[in-house]
Amino acid sequence: MDRERTGSIGEAWRVFWTSRAVVWGAGLLGLLWLGQAPGAEQFDPGGLTRPFSPFADLLIGPAARWDTVWYLSIAQDGYGDTADGGKAAFYPLYPLLTKVLGWVVGAPLVAGLLISLACFFGALVLLHKLATLDLGERDARSTLLLTAFFPSAFFFSAVYAESLFLLLSVGAVLAARQGRWAWVGVAGALAALTRNSGAVLLLPLLLIYLYGPREDRPPLPGPRAWWRPRYPLAPSIAWLALIPAALAGFLVYCGVVLDDLFAPFSAQGLWGRHLVPLGGIWDGARAAWLGLRQLVHGTATPVYFSESGGDPFATAGQNLMLFAFLVFALIALVGVLRRLPFAYGAYTLVALALTLSYPVDAQPLMSLPRFLLVLFPLQMWLARWLGARGDGAVERGVAVSAVLLGLLTAQFARWGFVA
Repeated sequence: MDRERTGSIGEAWRVFWTSRAVVWGAGLLGLLWLGQAPGAEQFDPGGLTRPFSPFADLLIGPAARWDTVWYLSIAQDGYGDTADGGKAAFYPLYPLLTKVLGWVVGAPLVAGLLISLACFFGALVLLHKLATLDLGERDARSTLLLTAFFPSAFFFSAVYAESLFLLLSVGAVLAARQGRWAWVGVAGALAALTRNSGAVLLLPLLLIYLYGPREDRPPLPGPRAWWRPRYPLAPSIAWLALIPAALAGFLVYCGVVLDDLFAPFSAQGLWGRHLVPLGGIWDGARAAWLGLRQLVHGTATPVYFSESGGDPFATAGQNLMLFAFLVFALIALVGVLRRLPFAYGAYTLVALALTLSYPVDAQPLMSLPRFLLVLFPLQMWLARWLGARGDGAVERGVAVSAVLLGLLTAQFARWGFVA
């Protein structure tokens, strides 16, 4: 066990520091070479992402953009009143931790960065353990590389909740595999307080409880119909109730503070998201097709995708990029359903369906690369698939992903919207 723990920590550390070096190097290069995007100051009028000297602000720049302002604002002032209801789209655990650690270190921005980095390293350690159970040692290391060098993996070291959510979701699934149901309930409840898809973890955890795979006990003996549970119910299943209870607690808090019990859901409309079941697939495909027509046409008029405004060529490129992520997600989802435990496939399917059911009119697949980032079964399948190809397929895949990571990080660091 000690050798296994040491091996996971060692693998996680190598992947952690190399990937973060790429992120920081690319981010600083983007800032120094290209400079901040015009009008960047308007995205942070209170200066929450630039509280230090110009040099220190430059160094921390690759970690402090866009939603960082919202997390720091919640950590500083709370959720405010109904006039500030857009904050309710951001769940409370990450800003709460940032506030607490900010008291200790004296700077909420530094606290958020430390939390993200520490959680990402911890998530890599746990992911290596989980992937080793399902894939073996070789593909487990590939899973770490593909996760840490995923094109949008700069969010793991940004002042965002992605690292925390990955730590909690992987930790909950790993604890379920080991039959440690108290830890499952606590990790799942904390995940439900981290982001809006956290409560979806209840599905794979329940499936693991009833159908496995589980390392803590053998399945019931004898042949059984496919739909009948392979493991008996026991009092330990009650720990899973902590997940919906945590979400309910946050909703009650919103009802008291914001006078809106369902503020986390209604706030999506303030961000331009509207419920259209799986509408992101069609709308994203349409936006990508119109973007391709714009690029082929070669001039800014006519504007084929007029919903977004702004530079039609930039919009076209973004929509095509986002559609490429959607194609990857759908292919990988099929692979997860075919090659990994059913609980993993069910989790990925429902989480992805939830994401695709709240498109944004101006950019239907907005934030899809960030949402895919924490769906770890996608990277586990990709590691297995590339590993089966042999002949350096994993290395080539990681290299391509690392190049894309560097390009997107440079854009993100200069306040360019990429996901």
